[in-house]
Amino acid sequence: MPRSTHSVARNKRKKKVLRHAKGYFGGRKNLYKTAKDAVEKGWEHAYRDRRKKKRNFRRLWITRINAAARQNDLSYSRFMNGLRRAGVELDRKALADLAVRSPDAFASLANRAKSALSN
Repeated sequence: MPRSTHSVARNKRKKKVLRHAKGYFGGRKNLYKTAKDAVEKGWEHAYRDRRKKKRNFRRLWITRINAAARQNDLSYSRFMNGLRRAGVELDRKALADLAVRSPDAFASLANRAKSALSN
């Protein structure tokens, strides 16, 4: 009985790694061990940063809302509290978009928040 080898699976695994390393510089694209290290590191960064991206966007939205709220004489926390009391249920992404694209609509929301806080 002939000896069984793992060459087919091994070659498939190597081709997969080298295909993912396409476009890397120097030996990182064609030396298997170096390419494998580079690709695995890239996958680690991709996994981590998919989660980090959500945090970064939330920070950006809060910064934009705060800047627009301060132009309407409110702090971010008082603005959000006023919206909650007024029963306005817009998420931060939508509020940040309003703050950037249509300041008049945001100003009307700020007035609603102010009136809800004064009651």
